[in-house]
Amino acid sequence: QVQLVESGGGLVQAGESLRLSCAASGNIFRIIAMGWYRQAPGKQRELVATITRSSTTNYTDSVKGRFTISRDNAKNTVYLQMNSLKPEDTAVYYCNAEHRNVWGARRDYWGQGTQVTVSS
Repeated sequence: QVQLVESGGGLVQAGESLRLSCAASGNIFRIIAMGWYRQAPGKQRELVATITRSSTTNYTDSVKGRFTISRDNAKNTVYLQMNSLKPEDTAVYYCNAEHRNVWGARRDYWGQGTQVTVSS
C-alpha cells in the first residue's frame, strides 16, 4: 500500500534543466529504495537512477554527470535533477519504490509517469 505521485515534467530546450519530484504516501516505512525509470516511444523502459535509504546511488551511463537523484525523508519525496538535457532524454519518467515487508518479501510500486520533452 504505497502511492507514488510524480510531478515536474514539461517541455524544455536542449541544454536546459528540469527537476522531477515523486511524493510517496501510505505504508512508506519499509521502502528500501526508490528510483526513476523512463520509457521513450518505441523503446524499452530503462532504469535512470536509484537511491537507497543509506544514500547509495546508481545511474545509467547515459545520464551520469548530468542527472542527480536525491531524497527528502521528512517529506517522503525523491527528486531527479536533470541538467544539460538532450533530445534523447525525451520520455515518460516513472517513479519506482521497492518495498520490503517484515518477512523480507519485496514488491515494486509505480507512479503514473510524467512527460519530459526536450527539443533541439
